[in-house]
Amino acid sequence: MAKPKKTPRPKAVTPKGFRDYFGSEVTGRSEMLDQIARVYHAYGFDALESSAVETVEALGKFLPDVDRPNEGVFAWQDEDDTWMALRYDLTAPLARVYAQHRNDLPTPYRRYAMGPVWRNEKPGPGRFRQFYQCDADTVGTASMAADAEICMMLADCLEAVGIPRGDYVIRVNNRKVLNGVLEHTGVTDPAQAADVLRTIDKFDKVGVAGVAELLGKGRLDASGAYIDGVGLSDDQAAPVLAFLTSKGADANETLTNLSAAVGESAMGAEGVAELRQMAELFAAAGYGAHRIDIDPSVVRGLGYYTGPVFEAELTFEILDEKGRKRQFGSVSGGGRYDDLVKRFTGQPVPAVGVSIGVDRLLAALHAKGRMSADAQGPIVVTVMDRDRMADYQALVAELRAAGLRAEVYLGNPKNFGNQLKYADKRQSPVAVIQGSDEAARGVVQIKDLILGAKLAETATLEEWKDRPSQYEVPVTEMVTKIREILDLY
Repeated sequence: MAKPKKTPRPKAVTPKGFRDYFGSEVTGRSEMLDQIARVYHAYGFDALESSAVETVEALGKFLPDVDRPNEGVFAWQDEDDTWMALRYDLTAPLARVYAQHRNDLPTPYRRYAMGPVWRNEKPGPGRFRQFYQCDADTVGTASMAADAEICMMLADCLEAVGIPRGDYVIRVNNRKVLNGVLEHTGVTDPAQAADVLRTIDKFDKVGVAGVAELLGKGRLDASGAYIDGVGLSDDQAAPVLAFLTSKGADANETLTNLSAAVGESAMGAEGVAELRQMAELFAAAGYGAHRIDIDPSVVRGLGYYTGPVFEAELTFEILDEKGRKRQFGSVSGGGRYDDLVKRFTGQPVPAVGVSIGVDRLLAALHAKGRMSADAQGPIVVTVMDRDRMADYQALVAELRAAGLRAEVYLGNPKNFGNQLKYADKRQSPVAVIQGSDEAARGVVQIKDLILGAKLAETATLEEWKDRPSQYEVPVTEMVTKIREILDLY
């Protein structure tokens, strides 16, 4: 008789492109999102929690250069043959929600949403298939006050989470201005216009001279390979270069330069007028150029937006993996998108929104030292006598009732050293010890584990030599003494 084959054990591995988040990471993210939510709420935005699953039809053609509707997302066919997919962002669900419930929602509708999104893309370093987004949008008004408000709210969010003024700037541009520049060049072929947009998007990498070459015949890249240009004449390229170099000493000078760059284009003039309105609103509300700045160099994402576009850039320096200094860069982006809801309603519905890159902002806070990678663990009540578990539960209940995070050790209590090792691994600040003798006398031993960690890492004991690491106090004074210890650090 053949021996039955054993069922192979599943491999304990994280799926490709995904990762696990542990205690301090989850807590830090939750605290940051709570701070942002308070700012959103103060501005009058309401929370919305939409479904993590949408129909592929509702999502539409969601990723660039993708022809198949279920490419790029995690999709499956339901029992009624409907294609479903995990949401790839928080904006597409908003468009569906607004179209579905618009008769019951106020106009304009102001909502914020936070949560995970999923993209079935090739993962890479720092690029995962599941990540968090944190959005705020205003749907149903074309007023530039809505766009300006989103920018001001974004600045307030950065400061609320611990990015000080001087370490960030919100940079603002307008898609209509760029469309006006394209009109001024005389480029009418859609394919050539798309090539011009892609070339403009390389401005940060190749500079004005590189863009000029790429708009013309082409250029040699750093590897020595020749890249064909768009084929514009010098006269055609001139408005584009004027647009990219129009940043002036102040908003008024920048807007004057942009007016020249768009020439006689009505759409371009409309875009400049919108930027001027926003600049006036920023100034009236006290948001100077050191916080929110009109900057034509913002070109990423212009293909998606229909009007103002903005991004939050962190300007402080960090060290990269090779020890080189570089600026931290962008942590948020947004703009006006007036065509998204139209897919459902058949009529244009103006909308403007912003999305904060949660992981990027968390990394920035760690880099600024505003967030510790290690969160303080709970107070651990050790177990000296297995038969006295009820007494230990009474002690931990008293600690929790006082608002302190605490737990009873639930492992094998036989080895007391293992209990302290557990407390260290949990990064516990204090251990509470009560054997039979202490119980009979109505006292507890309180061990300062933070001091023990500092003694282990310091080169000299002078700073700590006179401070006891363990105290005996009456049970009635346990909470007070623990608070005194915690207040020392």
